Amino acid sequence: MKAIVQRVLCAEVRVNGEVRGAIGRGLVALVGIEHDDRDADRAHLADKIAHLRIFEDAAGKMNLSVLDIGGDVLLVPNFTVAGSTAKGRRPSFDGAMRPEQASGEFDALACALRGFSLRVPTGVFGAEMQVELVNDGPVTLLVTSRTNG
Repeated sequence: MKAIVQRVLCAEVRVNGEVRGAIGRGLVALVGIEHDDRDADRAHLADKIAHLRIFEDAAGKMNLSVLDIGGDVLLVPNFTVAGSTAKGRRPSFDGAMRPEQASGEFDALACALRGFSLRVPTGVFGAEMQVELVNDGPVTLLVTSRTNG
């Protein structure tokens, strides 16, 4: 699993012009699920997102997590995050999990994050969405469930 995680002041996701999820201060996570992801990958990614220390403390150091600040996580399914640009000019999505399995994995990731007592509104799996956000910093990181990320 991979997620593009952005520290935000506020964010919302819309489907057909209707707001489906909105947050104030917190994180937006655009999530790509790969065909070889397992339960351990989901648990690792949820833990990493919940505990990632990218909010500033009183001394101005990135030392606080979304849990520490009482923030929320807007979780948005985005299969293109699982894409590869290693060859050629057109991205390959061969590594992305099939939608019929990935939908359940996305829901399970949202549930795992809620297990940390976070409020986790979500986008709609498979829908055309518009995400609007105010990136704070800007702080944007690629977080993976593999040990190299």
